[in-house]
Amino acid sequence: MAQTVGVIGLGAMGGGMARSLRRAGHAVNVFDMRPEAAAAFAAEGGTACASAAQLAAASPVVVSVVVNAAQTEDLLFGSGGVAAAMQPGSLFVMCSTVDPNVSIAFEARLEALGLLYLDAPISGGAAKAASGQMTMMTAGRPAAYAKAGPLLDAMAAKVYRLGDRAGAGSKVKIINQLLAGVHIAAAAEAMALGLREGVDAAALYEVITNSAGNSWMFENRMAHVLAGDYTPLSAVDIFVKDLGLVLDTARASKFPLPLASTAHQMFMQASTAGFAKEDDSAVIKIFPGITLPEKKQGSS
Repeated sequence: MAQTVGVIGLGAMGGGMARSLRRAGHAVNVFDMRPEAAAAFAAEGGTACASAAQLAAASPVVVSVVVNAAQTEDLLFGSGGVAAAMQPGSLFVMCSTVDPNVSIAFEARLEALGLLYLDAPISGGAAKAASGQMTMMTAGRPAAYAKAGPLLDAMAAKVYRLGDRAGAGSKVKIINQLLAGVHIAAAAEAMALGLREGVDAAALYEVITNSAGNSWMFENRMAHVLAGDYTPLSAVDIFVKDLGLVLDTARASKFPLPLASTAHQMFMQASTAGFAKEDDSAVIKIFPGITLPEKKQGSS
């Protein structure tokens, strides 16, 4: 059954999610801080809204795909005015990576206003978001799932229901980000050692991706290094933030995370060295004494 849904944030993930919803036959309202992004989506068959509040008033379900908790807070209760504009019984789907306690607090504040909330972090990257094949780690009230209906399945191939209150989705996403960040850092370290030892980078990539040492992150991110292309699909500073959340979560219960701590320091070093806005594979640039593959002339 077709529904009306609003998507706020048309970045690498949000844009693909909005298109997946439209492809599934839903009426999609969009808002982005870049008016040209919303206008481009409208030209494809969606509806661009002039503000987040306008979108919220017109959308029984609002899907938020902004960067972090601070942006979500401002969107809901600050300058965005979304919570005040939503009709009673409407649903807010929160897809950002945030501290689980923050997500729990969002649910409580929205419930007090007569609104539904779904803790629904996402994973899979831009390509899977565009094809509707990403993963959603969700938790929320049964009424929130009932309101979401087929929307979740339109956006994701895997929708995991992890609890009947907010928080569990964000906790699982935090653990996923621990692994993702450590795997990228380890992949960069391995490729850097290979370059330092004079191993042909393309040959090393071919061997590792067909051997036991491979990981999804090695296969995906070291391809960026081979291409010399650090266009940010997911930036270095995303893992400065996300691994910081991982460590904050563990610190609250005095739980040691030695690998995550080291990976966080590597991304911090890359960020302060000037690579903050580059693709997260640019963490390899912190290693001394190596010559990285260069981007080929004429490649995008």
